[in-house]
Amino acid sequence: MSYSDPTHLGIIACPGAEVFANQVIRKLSGIYKHRFARKAQAIAGRYHITPELVIRKINFANDCNTGMLFLAGDTDHYRPPQFKINVRHTFFANGEIKTEILESIRGRNIYIFQDIENHQPVAFNDGTLYKVLSVNDHIFNLFVAIDAAMQAGAAEINLVLPIYPYSRQHKKKGREGLTAARIGKMLESLGVNRIITLDIHSKEIENAFDRLRMENLHASFQIIDKLMSIVDIAKEEMVVLAPDTGAVDRNKFYANALQKPLALLYKERDYSKVSRNATETNISEMRLLGNVTNKVVFMADDMIGTGGTLIKAMKYLKDLGATKVICAVSLPLFSGNAIEDFEAAYREGLFYRIIGTNAIYHNELLKKEWYIQSDVTGLFAQVISLLHHNRSLSSLLDNRDVVARLIKRKLEITTTPKQMNSSQTPQGDGGLDNDDDIVPYGAADKQ
Repeated sequence: MSYSDPTHLGIIACPGAEVFANQVIRKLSGIYKHRFARKAQAIAGRYHITPELVIRKINFANDCNTGMLFLAGDTDHYRPPQFKINVRHTFFANGEIKTEILESIRGRNIYIFQDIENHQPVAFNDGTLYKVLSVNDHIFNLFVAIDAAMQAGAAEINLVLPIYPYSRQHKKKGREGLTAARIGKMLESLGVNRIITLDIHSKEIENAFDRLRMENLHASFQIIDKLMSIVDIAKEEMVVLAPDTGAVDRNKFYANALQKPLALLYKERDYSKVSRNATETNISEMRLLGNVTNKVVFMADDMIGTGGTLIKAMKYLKDLGATKVICAVSLPLFSGNAIEDFEAAYREGLFYRIIGTNAIYHNELLKKEWYIQSDVTGLFAQVISLLHHNRSLSSLLDNRDVVARLIKRKLEITTTPKQMNSSQTPQGDGGLDNDDDIVPYGAADKQ
């Protein structure tokens, strides 16, 4: 299969992930367009022929290799593939959900997108019905879509789940289920080959699978890119803080990358209580290991749920003399009344900004002055492209070197702005912009 020809790659978007899937498809189109042009230019130089002739020869080879009579489009130009599969999602009056695939996908590698935490109205019945779905509704919608793809003869079924379902139910403290593992077993039994997710709550979940593969991505590059756009780390007194013991490794990464000291906020919890909102939390005591007085505090976590624990921690840090509190999360759930609670905390001056990703769809969050969104769709597009062509993901999964280069470049731009040229212009999402194949984590796409 040609590395510039993705004709066997197909994407199915469940209603909850329609927006995210469309953004990834746009980035994928940019990757393949740039890759095709680069391949044509390289071959033209190598064999001393014109790029126009190379394009015709590549299109000729792709026409010969396709199972169809030939591919649609002009043979003298790049022919963009149609990644998105035409499907219909139906919601019945009794609550049942059906997915119909409206074109042949036999023999294709299918990537099914679903955002289980999308609680905005989503479209069913060809756009004539909008429903707000629960997590469990989204999960069953995913099951139905997987079964439809299997019945339609897909060669391989992969899932793109920005947040893994029930990921916080991954260990037992008593007579309770390991629901995160059971969900994985269900998906595996349906024939799923791989799950691509973002910053899974516990790596232990991977141990539940027999054959299914999991690719756990990280948004550290995109988050640091946004952080350095709002804070001058060269001039500000700054400390990286782990908001609890479970986030030490994550924040140690940021502390090492930013060359800043690491502090720890230790919390005592009363697990007989359930955190419901900003005022009703299960934290009984907090203690700080480190110094935040007159410093900018940056802390990273995997997700924000109701947010009560984080708001209480922010107030504690401000009381100890922190000048600014900035938080970054890969998965901005903002469950219940969390958005209103954080708005009130912001008005009270408890924090400066929250950086989140677009892995979870929120309309209201984007309207808030205190919320900054980083784009991870370029990262997912890169991963899908590389997996589809059986190429290494090493530079995407371990991005320390590229994060270091990003920080160095940003500092150079800050200190010598007049020397910045077009090749140094930072990309907004650390990934793919304007249909350019800009590899965010080193030479992952190097040929």
